[in-house]
Amino acid sequence: QVQLVESGGGLVQAGGSLRLSCAASGRTFSRYAKGWFRQAPGKEREFVATINWSGTTYYSDSVKGRFTISRDKAKNTVSLQMNSLKPEDTAVYYCTAGLHNSASPSLYDYWGQGTQVTVSS
Repeated sequence: QVQLVESGGGLVQAGGSLRLSCAASGRTFSRYAKGWFRQAPGKEREFVATINWSGTTYYSDSVKGRFTISRDKAKNTVSLQMNSLKPEDTAVYYCTAGLHNSASPSLYDYWGQGTQVTVSS
């Protein structure tokens, strides 16, 4: 059974930092792209960042320069370091894995259950 489990969410003040982690089990994801999406109440799921098997990264314009995605193939994990957080970053953050780097959630095959990030002003 394939599982992606996120951790590291929480409540932080604006300007603060959080680090999200996603642990994968059930299969090897070394050739998969891994990404993070987020969804705020009443809004559609939004692309945040992705990293492919060779380490190439892509970021949404809204987080570029503030967030950093990284992966550890040996540990089958992907992380998202979030700095200079803003209230508009408040959302449930989802870890995902798929065969292609993409900003479209429909192209990803596996999803975690999500972790809440709340940024207070």
